[in-house]
Amino acid sequence: MPSRRTVLTATAGVTAGLAVGTGAHALGSDDTNSEDKNADDKKLRALIARMSLAEKVGQLFVMRVYGHSATDPDQADIDANLKEIGVRTAAELIAKYRVGGIIYFTWTHNTRDPRQIAELSNGIQRASLAQPRGLPVLIATDQEHGAVCRIGRPATLFPGAMAMGAGGSRTDARTLGRISGAELRAMGVRQDYSPDADVNVNPANPIIGVRSFGAGPDAVGALVAAEVQGYRDAGVAATVKHFPGHGDTAVDSHTGFPVITHSRELWEKLDAVPFRAAIAAGVDSVMTAHIQFPALDGSGDPATLSHPVLTGILRGELGYDGVVVTDSLGMAGVRTKYGDDRVPVLALKAGVDQLLDPPAPDVAWNAVLKAVQGGELTESRLDESILRILRLKSRLGLLERPYVQTKDVGRVVGTAQHLAAADRIAERTTTLLVNEGGLLPLSRRTHGKVLVVGADPASPSGTTGPPTGVLATALTELGFTATALSTGTDPSAADVDKAAAAAQGADAVVVGTYNVTAGGAQQHLVERLVATGRPVVAVAVRNPYDVAQLPTVKACLATYSWTDVELRAAARVIAGTAAPHGRLPVPVQRADDPAQVLYPIGHGLTY
Repeated sequence: MPSRRTVLTATAGVTAGLAVGTGAHALGSDDTNSEDKNADDKKLRALIARMSLAEKVGQLFVMRVYGHSATDPDQADIDANLKEIGVRTAAELIAKYRVGGIIYFTWTHNTRDPRQIAELSNGIQRASLAQPRGLPVLIATDQEHGAVCRIGRPATLFPGAMAMGAGGSRTDARTLGRISGAELRAMGVRQDYSPDADVNVNPANPIIGVRSFGAGPDAVGALVAAEVQGYRDAGVAATVKHFPGHGDTAVDSHTGFPVITHSRELWEKLDAVPFRAAIAAGVDSVMTAHIQFPALDGSGDPATLSHPVLTGILRGELGYDGVVVTDSLGMAGVRTKYGDDRVPVLALKAGVDQLLDPPAPDVAWNAVLKAVQGGELTESRLDESILRILRLKSRLGLLERPYVQTKDVGRVVGTAQHLAAADRIAERTTTLLVNEGGLLPLSRRTHGKVLVVGADPASPSGTTGPPTGVLATALTELGFTATALSTGTDPSAADVDKAAAAAQGADAVVVGTYNVTAGGAQQHLVERLVATGRPVVAVAVRNPYDVAQLPTVKACLATYSWTDVELRAAARVIAGTAAPHGRLPVPVQRADDPAQVLYPIGHGLTY
């Protein structure tokens, strides 16, 4: 494998002539005049003209690969790569398919720690640039914060989107994008599949929910635009998703094929608003949704494969000319109607540029190749998408500086300043929904002994968890004597009995809830705790809708996610060292009559 110096020397003639910008200031279509753009495009088109058809096909794909190293992964990851992809390593993947992008996941073991991630990124770039006419790879991940994160501690983890919606601060959203972007860039990740621009108007939505900023399209649009601007500040491509809008569905597109029944008029007023705001803010990429939207396309095709949706509306009506990336092609929503050999071809015909994570890379790659060779796709159609992809790589500085300095990772990722910013932002998102009799804040003098019980869902990537333990530790650090007792998301009768008995010896009980259902075990647990006569504080650690199922609690907080940063902020609010400032970004309906609103958008108490 050639050294970094050798690779840079070999590619210097190409990259020096193609670089459009050297940092964050070079991002966005408004940063260079038309004459400069034409000159830059001319250079990029010349590069495309030198590519073979196979190389062009590869540029369109963003693929997964197992392993912490580009050339020396663990044996288990080699085995997984051979089974699923037909190669041993990331370097072999690049050599075989000449991929334009790679996506990092936790479950593919790409994200052990920041320095390792940076070294993996450099290894990927080294492998790609060593190929004939090699180009830098656009490395991406889903770092939404909150419930979905691929890179955990010691990286800075912020509150999730719905929590940010509760905070309502565009400044905080831009700060999140700027800090998250700076840390990702330091690790060699230049494209983030965030923020979520879906307007979550369906409380039963199983896949979006707290990943959305809220139910108000204008509020969502403002925060989406601010976060996009923050990523632009950092020199990372933000990606808004899931176009044309995934906020009103009761089906998870990972496992089914959702249908959105909004009228075209409602789509304009609701779903389209945040995407228009993102485009106006200069967003670099848009991710498609594997949903059926009959009002926009009556063919029954998913939006990912819809020419009327992607070319007609997104590019034509909304005027977007940036990169369009599919959601994962391994999801059921895009595979229901067509086979894995047809999906990538149809996506390109619809107007897609990047084909993300195909379940069988060889099938997808060869399908596109054969579609061009057989005349179904033209090479010029591929060239259009490759030009957009190369424009993005150039704007991100990849063509000039593809490598990161591993020695600098610790100076950027998870710094004290960044972590403090996340803590401050989290405090502004915690929402106090109920506080009868002024129970909160708890006094250490009168309620010094606290039992923390409740749900302990698996923690989002890279946080310590479990939630009961994080809350108990934080309260102890704030001067309480707190003990944790996990009862899980479906507590048994024995679990409930044990918790009720433990509550008898406490001055107050904090119970974490996670998606409470009417008549469910969590609801029964809370009722038993209230029946002990001890003051009970409920903390809804995911959906704020839990409060509707907990009519007997004297106090209830919403954190919108169960990451450490949000739980620690909730502990400070409970202890009174921070005041609650969050306001509901979604309405909460009554449990006994969902047509009636129990708490409207904007509800939130303080002290």
